[in-house]
Amino acid sequence: MAMAAFRREGRRFLLSPISHKPSTVARSAILSEEFHPSGTRSISTQVVRNRMKSVRNIQKITKAMKMVAASKLRAVQVRTENSRGLWQPFTALLGDVPSVDVKKNVIVTITSDKGLCGGINSTSVKISKSLYKFTSGPEKETKYVVLGEKGKVQLVRDSKNSIEMTITELQKNPLNYTQVSVLADDILKNVEYDALRIIFNKFHSVVSFIPTVSTILSPEVVERESESGGKLGDLDSYEIEGSETKAEVLQNLAEFQFSCVLFNAALENACSELGARMSAMDSSSRNAGEMLDRLTLTYNRTRQASITTELIEIISGASALTG
Repeated sequence: MAMAAFRREGRRFLLSPISHKPSTVARSAILSEEFHPSGTRSISTQVVRNRMKSVRNIQKITKAMKMVAASKLRAVQVRTENSRGLWQPFTALLGDVPSVDVKKNVIVTITSDKGLCGGINSTSVKISKSLYKFTSGPEKETKYVVLGEKGKVQLVRDSKNSIEMTITELQKNPLNYTQVSVLADDILKNVEYDALRIIFNKFHSVVSFIPTVSTILSPEVVERESESGGKLGDLDSYEIEGSETKAEVLQNLAEFQFSCVLFNAALENACSELGARMSAMDSSSRNAGEMLDRLTLTYNRTRQASITTELIEIISGASALTG
């Protein structure tokens, strides 16, 4: 727009009649022919006004997005804190063994569908890639299950063949356990695993989130670790009531554990996303305010310079007529 206006003003300058008096030379409305002592051209007030208008509109948008994120954050935070009690009993019973060595690993990366929320998505993707390198090997197989559009976009670039499933628009509607349990069942039906490693951002405060990895072992691995007398060796001390076998109980526990951990991880990541977006939009609004202050100062200086130049031209013209 500015360049088009500059071309129009240039054509107007060429078509205007030329005066022999230096004081009556036509000036462009976009760029002044005067040079500052620093050697830079003085920008026109119209360009500064347009830029101030754009920055002011951006500031309105960022303030509105901050208010929307703040209004959603409280409700999601309460649900997140309540959901933490679902997976804690499983950790106490089955443990969380991130260093377990298995052949088939599935990395479940939870990200957001929208941007403008700081670096939470990049953090999850970086940890996923590092974990992929750590769990890969000549006789090992590692696959991705990606939740969220942003994680999908970043992982498709260099790990397209390793992505088993992608799920988007998970947070389009408010999350509930029924929705997540159906999703967890769909994941378990489509992937073969010895260990599921869920990567998400655990909410700590509005300005702080903790990248977290939760590990869920398959029933076969749990039984093997229990028999080897490791951290899961205490499972044999429990009595099984009813006609179900130990393998069936472990299978049910693994499925229920995955759905509970996935539900909590999705809520934790959604809460971290809203907090990060609120913080990012607050920073953007402050930056826009600082830019407006600088542009206002530039506008006032430019306006004063143009007024001073016009006064000098008027006085010079009057002196020439009287002389």
